[in-house]
Amino acid sequence: MIRVIQSAKELSDVVIFNRDKGYSIGFVPTMGALHEGHITLAKKSKRENDITIVSIFVNPTQFNDKKDLDKYTRDLDGDILKLLPTEIDIVFAPTAAEVYPDGEQAGQEIDLAGLDTYMEGKFRPGHFKGVAQVVKRLLDIVMPDKLYMGQKDFQQFTIIDHMIKTLGIKTTLVVCPTIREEHGLAMSSRNERLTKETRAKAGIIYKTLQTIKRNKSKKSIAELTENGLKKLNIPPFEPEYLTLVDGYKLTPVTDIETSDYVVACVAVWADGVRLIDNIIVKK
Repeated sequence: MIRVIQSAKELSDVVIFNRDKGYSIGFVPTMGALHEGHITLAKKSKRENDITIVSIFVNPTQFNDKKDLDKYTRDLDGDILKLLPTEIDIVFAPTAAEVYPDGEQAGQEIDLAGLDTYMEGKFRPGHFKGVAQVVKRLLDIVMPDKLYMGQKDFQQFTIIDHMIKTLGIKTTLVVCPTIREEHGLAMSSRNERLTKETRAKAGIIYKTLQTIKRNKSKKSIAELTENGLKKLNIPPFEPEYLTLVDGYKLTPVTDIETSDYVVACVAVWADGVRLIDNIIVKK
């Protein structure tokens, strides 16, 4: 059975007890509404560590739109049922007061070196400050050897990797490939809010990214992005951005040939739902 813990102190005590026994700790942070992508991360952690902890916490500080926070699916019992086959050890399901005992502003001073100003940061101001804040707090509580995140949130894991390195946190970030639905749509908790028809058509997002990768040596960046935006700008889809960036700095790339690490990132609206995806074009 999975042990469910809500108290930060209780979890810390359990972690210290297991560390004293020489056990390794793997950690998967989530906001619930679990899907196969989350389950894949949990299974990988289970294979690679003695103890695996999955957190389920809808973090209020990373929502720049409070309506989005209100809409977010919360089903702890259902999420635990999904995790049962993975045989993970602990679900950490704290309240906001447990995560932020000193208030929700505490811990927001983490320097993100401007990585939060591009792409998602441009359209969701303050979002990554909240992400870094909650991940740092969770890492302080869980003290894991390995932290597991998915490639779908490319900017997010790049920022967390920066935070871990600059703060000297003794945790290794493990990035796992994006898990996709049958038609290619990147799995996300938000997908449940799409109509059946839109969800079936949403594979066009990944197909567009694949086309960019195939044509990386044939067309200029301007042509790649212009053609991609045209392909995506068909109802019910409304692209917000499509850009090729440096995979380390997240800055826009001007020449693929002279760049070592290039990633195409995209955000698209459909049915009032914001979908993001990416593909590594060159590395």
